[in-house]
Amino acid sequence: MSENLAIEVAKNLLKIKAVFLRPNEPFTWASGIKSPIYCDNRLTLSYVDTRKVVEQGLAQLIKTYYPSCEVVMGTSTAGIAHAAYVSDILGLPMGYVRGGAKDHGRGNQIEGVVPVGKNVVVIEDLISTAGSSIEVVEVLRQAGANVLGIASIFTYGLQKGLDRLKESNVINHSLSNFETLVKVAAEENYISKEDIDKVLKFQKNPNDPSWMN
Repeated sequence: MSENLAIEVAKNLLKIKAVFLRPNEPFTWASGIKSPIYCDNRLTLSYVDTRKVVEQGLAQLIKTYYPSCEVVMGTSTAGIAHAAYVSDILGLPMGYVRGGAKDHGRGNQIEGVVPVGKNVVVIEDLISTAGSSIEVVEVLRQAGANVLGIASIFTYGLQKGLDRLKESNVINHSLSNFETLVKVAAEENYISKEDIDKVLKFQKNPNDPSWMN
């Protein structure tokens, strides 16, 4: 995707506080990792102008990288609304994949018509270590779908996530990324220029707490 769009998306995420950067007061992720960044792209749904940028961007991303897409599938729950918007823009069928099969009714894990033999793109809001995204892809593959790849709003670009995607033969294209966001954040005074190296050090090895020093 174009650098201009990556910058525009980064500016929007910072503006609505969907992304927080706190190099000197790190967040604690569920894994216990201390992180200078926290991302909640669900907030994009509440801001119309930002939402338009994101959904039109995801639609264009699919047209550019996955032109043979026949079905859009969202991840549960963060990707569902985005998949709905994007499928409407593209005029394509939409569904979503649950985190696990229902324990009642028909026990569905894939909601919507199961896309057997169809070219599918998965919509994800955020790629970190990529584990949950890959699980969704595998569920769809096992159901007989041809998964072209993932279209996501933002990626941390963590090596663990990149390695997992490669090992699982899964392609991901994101609207914006960690490096662009940090650059924009420094230019617009969300963080100081002195913090750039510290934040990028975290990205290279998030398990090493020395980035905080």
